Amino acid sequence: MLRNRRRLVAWLLAGVVLAVVLTLYDADRTGVSDPKAAPSATPSGPLPGTQTPAPTATPSPSVTPSPTAPPETGGPSPSASATACTSPGACGYPDANSTGPRIALERHDTGNMSVKKDGTVIKGWDIRGSLDIYANDVTIIDSRITSTNWWGVNLRPGFSGLKVLHTTITAVPGKGPDNGGVNYAVSNMGGSSIEVGWCDISVFGNALSMGQGDLHDNYVHDLVAFRNQGGEWQHIDAVISGGGNKGRLTIRHNTLLNATPVDKGATAAVGLFADTGVVSSVVVEDNWLAGGAYALYGGGPGATGIRVTGNVFSTQYHPAAGAYGPVTAWNAGGAGNVWKDNRMSDGRPVEPAS
Repeated sequence: MLRNRRRLVAWLLAGVVLAVVLTLYDADRTGVSDPKAAPSATPSGPLPGTQTPAPTATPSPSVTPSPTAPPETGGPSPSASATACTSPGACGYPDANSTGPRIALERHDTGNMSVKKDGTVIKGWDIRGSLDIYANDVTIIDSRITSTNWWGVNLRPGFSGLKVLHTTITAVPGKGPDNGGVNYAVSNMGGSSIEVGWCDISVFGNALSMGQGDLHDNYVHDLVAFRNQGGEWQHIDAVISGGGNKGRLTIRHNTLLNATPVDKGATAAVGLFADTGVVSSVVVEDNWLAGGAYALYGGGPGATGIRVTGNVFSTQYHPAAGAYGPVTAWNAGGAGNVWKDNRMSDGRPVEPAS
């Protein structure tokens, strides 16, 4: 009897031990410490087969480099492409779409017509000929002039107030007194300023010729080389000034192209020459300049009061804008001369040779 009781107690103890072992095994298998089963406030360690990252120090405060800082200060270097221009029209400069007449035109075969009445307004004319102005305050607007003379519009000495606006001025190569010497689309022989704006000008050897005036928003292109009566190639310029002027010449926001080869007379997109006197008081601002031997002739040693600012020197004909470079004859020491913010169309800055 006693033996049976002891045997029963032993079996009971064995059963308890077995139950405890099974409970512990089940708890380990189901993972009560698994983060998925019981979230913990302390991050778990790395998974098997991974490396423990090295601890990092708390970053110290630093100064962020300015986007425009030069490379030596830690900022990114300037990108030429960020300021590159592909063509005049694409970059906001005048072209065939933004210049010339805005209305329908009526044909007028005028030949060389002299205008002698003050305040005359010529509007909506398709002129076969040229205009010789012997009057004050004449306005030519929304018209077209196709000349066989050596000018398109010529303001005579002693008269003033001429305006040529939204007009196409071109010529017939091979005509005129110099066997194609169609020299001036607009010539200012008067003693005061004139205005030429939003005009589409082509063919003429020296398209805009004057010592004083307000030339703005014009498109000068496709100038034609020709030999004069002496057999020499005529000098070709989109804008030309011979110096000696008493008033201001402003050349602002124009497209001035001179694709003429140098060996056929190409001189400049803007030519400021001291041919008849010292060059002074000229503003060349925010233009698209391309072609010529040099894109800009800056007036020479005696030039004063010349401001050349914010212009784009285009590489469309020559890698350096002009065949020999972007600029020459710049008088850096002249009183009031300013050269600022000029660049190539690919974004490179342009500085005159010292």
